[in-house]
Amino acid sequence: MSAPDTSVKKTSTSLFDTFSRAPLEFERGEGAWVFTREGDAYLDFSAGIAVNTLGHANPVLVQALTEQAGKLWHTSNLFRIPGQERLADTLVANSFADRVFFANSGAEANEAAIKTARRYHYVNGQPERYRILTIEGAFHGRTLATLAAGGQQKYLDGFGPKADGFDQVPFGDMAAIKAAVTPQTAAIMLEPIQGEGGVRAFPNAFLREIRALCDAEGMLLILDEVQTGIGRTGKLFAYEWTGITPDILTSAKGLGGGFPLGACLATNEAAKGMTPGTHGTTFGGNPLAMAVGNAVLDVVLADGFLEHVRETARYLTQRLGGLMDSHPGVIDDIRGEGLLVGLHALKPIPEVVAALREQKMLAAGAGDNVLRLLPPLNIGKAEVDAAIEKLDAAFSAIEAEAATSARQSA
Repeated sequence: MSAPDTSVKKTSTSLFDTFSRAPLEFERGEGAWVFTREGDAYLDFSAGIAVNTLGHANPVLVQALTEQAGKLWHTSNLFRIPGQERLADTLVANSFADRVFFANSGAEANEAAIKTARRYHYVNGQPERYRILTIEGAFHGRTLATLAAGGQQKYLDGFGPKADGFDQVPFGDMAAIKAAVTPQTAAIMLEPIQGEGGVRAFPNAFLREIRALCDAEGMLLILDEVQTGIGRTGKLFAYEWTGITPDILTSAKGLGGGFPLGACLATNEAAKGMTPGTHGTTFGGNPLAMAVGNAVLDVVLADGFLEHVRETARYLTQRLGGLMDSHPGVIDDIRGEGLLVGLHALKPIPEVVAALREQKMLAAGAGDNVLRLLPPLNIGKAEVDAAIEKLDAAFSAIEAEAATSARQSA
């Protein structure tokens, strides 16, 4: 019997088939660029879907993680973790919050927020107030509760009855929100800008009206800033643009700069029901994550960093405006805030993403046929110019292919 041939790389069949992966793999990264084993360079304007705040292999983050890895990885939350206390203090000092709970992901942070809101009413003697109003098109995670909060049927199908306690209302419909409030409503939960939902932003006046409604009805306001937070919009958190503050806020993605890290922030009042034993985590807030999270905020909160994000965003938006004028048959709208940018496409998003990959640039699709640009926050004009060049080439290729198809069918 001959020996098996091991010269051909085996495609793994051991993984769950839950991702439609692109036929690409990367060996290393540097700043806004990632490189294949063959040495091909790709401009990364997806950043792990708004995760790599400071780009790839950032030396500050590499040093922080390496130093901590040589000291202590894990002790559990049975003991004090100094890095956790430092990161919580930094978040509190730079936000509305008084308290922070650390988790491993945005979904876990949102679970903590949901439990915090329900527990708040429970300790106030109103256990019947457990329902949460959410917005159609939202995405809050993939646990059973956060799927129910998001309410998107395509994610709920096949997993049994939807978790109780969530009521969806149409995007931007204040009348529907007011009509949906009942004596059981505990909170309103929304993303200031829906990322997965198509980079759809709520007007500031709308959010101020939501805040006033929550105050009038004794409800809590939960802002999911998993995608919009940690400088993505040019402020540490997107709510800072609105003139309001939430009672509870969730953060993840960019908070760890690529290391799994989530957080639930709350006021003392909102968090008063979260007493010992009501919630917990094994890995959340571990020393490794805290070392990286502290390093991320040290950079993001340094003088001039957020102003640089805003300046770069203005330049990107300006260049994209010219690009839209040049390709009116491919994109017709620019959305978002800061370096959370959405391009509404007139061609199918998978086609646009694939054309962009042909130009060696990475971007992410979203709902409503939108292409998301989510670059590292420390990019500059050089990376913006490179992105515009690649976008222009991709859109031109799409137009050329459409013209060829039209001639062939004529």
